[in-house]
Order: sequence, then C-alpha cells, then structure tokens
Amino acid sequence: MSDKKVDDATGVETTGHSWDGISELNNPLPRWWLWTLYATIIWGIAYTIAYPAWPMISGATEGMLGYSTRGEVATQIAKHEAKNEDLVAQLVAADLETLPPSDDLHRYAVSRGGAVFRANCSQCHGSGAAGAIGYPNLLDDDWLWGGDITNIAATVAHGIRNETDDDARWSEMPAFDEILEDAEIAAVVEHVISLSSPDHDASITNQGAAIFAENCSACHGEAALGNRDIGAPNLADAIWLYGGDRSALEHSVRNARFGQMPAWGQRLSDADVRAVSVYVHALGGGE
Repeated sequence: MSDKKVDDATGVETTGHSWDGISELNNPLPRWWLWTLYATIIWGIAYTIAYPAWPMISGATEGMLGYSTRGEVATQIAKHEAKNEDLVAQLVAADLETLPPSDDLHRYAVSRGGAVFRANCSQCHGSGAAGAIGYPNLLDDDWLWGGDITNIAATVAHGIRNETDDDARWSEMPAFDEILEDAEIAAVVEHVISLSSPDHDASITNQGAAIFAENCSACHGEAALGNRDIGAPNLADAIWLYGGDRSALEHSVRNARFGQMPAWGQRLSDADVRAVSVYVHALGGGE
C-alpha cells in the first residue's frame, strides 16, 4: 500500500511504502554518499570517453587516449624480444645438431621451447609430452619420422598430413576392409600381436604372417620394424599410437588411420620452431 504520512516517533515523513505495518522513513541520503555517487558517475563517463568502452558493429570505440590492452601486450613482447634479440639471432643461425646441451644458447632454446610447447602443443601431446591415444608420446625413442633434431624440426615446421604445407610429412595406409575377408583381417591382427606378445592365437598366426607379407610388408618391412622414410610404424615393439588390443588393431586394419598435425612453421617464428624442436629433443626421447 502507499500512504505518505509523518511518523509520530521521529517526525520524519514516510515514503508511503508499508510492509506488515512497518513504514519506510524518507530520510535523506548522507551527503558524503551522494557526492561519492556523483563522482563515480562522472568518472564512468570520463572513462568511456578516454578508453575503449562502447561496443559497436565491428569493434568498440577506441577512446581519446587510444589505449589498447592488445597493444600493451605487444609492446611488452617487443621489449622482451629486444632483450633476447642476440640469442634469437644465434638460435635461428645455429646448427642444432652440434649445439651442446651445456651451451647457454641450448638452455635458452629449451626454456623458450618449453613455453612454446605448453602454449601450442600440450593440448594434444599433454603437458608432460607423454601423449594420448592418437597423439604420439614424445618422451620415448619411438619415432615415426625419425627422432634426431633435424627430423623433429622438419616435423614441427611442416606438420603431418595437412593440406596447407606442400612439404608436410605424408603417408596413407589403405583401409583393408574391402580388400581382405574378416577371417584374413583376424589372422593378420593375431600375427601382429604375436610379434610383441605371447598372448595370441597361434593357430592362425602363420596364415596372418602370409597375409602380412603379401599386403603389409611393403611399408612396414618383412620383420614389421617399420620404415621412417614413409612414416610406417614399427609393429614389433608393443608401442601403439591408437592402442594395441585386438579391437584397436582390427579397427586400424579395417579403416586405416589418418592423424594430422598442423604446419607450425606457418604459425610460429623460425626461432620458436627451432626452440620447441630443441625442447622436444631434450625431453629424453630424441635421438
């Protein structure tokens, strides 16, 4: 209800609002509070004039001061790069194959490369570079395309099976679902399992070995040790990119795999590509 009146106890007029018989007094706000409110309003208006504030169709108003958080970040990055420009120039020009781990430049590359890895590579390979199903473990010594520093740098720069870099690593396994019968696929899977595990069906491994020799050895080799020139994995070491149980192996044989990696040379500077290559090589699995 709304019924303005003067409160008998205080002599102050009420606002006319009453709840459960309790009336609200119309006391004036403290002067300090009002001045603070007016000051914040003035400050807010001045801020929106001086700094980017109002959203527009294609962006926000720039503000009279022309301030930009992106611009400030770019300035800070430029200052950081300027402090290390000598090391960056040395890193770009260095022969990574002969760069000793005790060298200051190597330590700088590892430090810089670690930051690049965490920002760009850890989403797939994991923060510790241990990989996951479908993403290689970079800590071991099992490399599809070679684990020396030159090959690592080439893989980082050009990527794998992407369509943006003509020099990308490229290999493609056929899907044998329409080439082999179900029994033949089961046999070749048992043969592959037998190469690294005693837990296999020996009754069909000989058949699987024959099928492997006819259909798979051209890429993986007669002993299934792989071929780094074409990125064919070693199938005899019990290290699996997509899993080594029967189900995963059968899926690989039937449907093939086609993992991709971006060409980081198109996104990162030469120094960053070389730094992250040194970092990965130094993790322990590099050759």
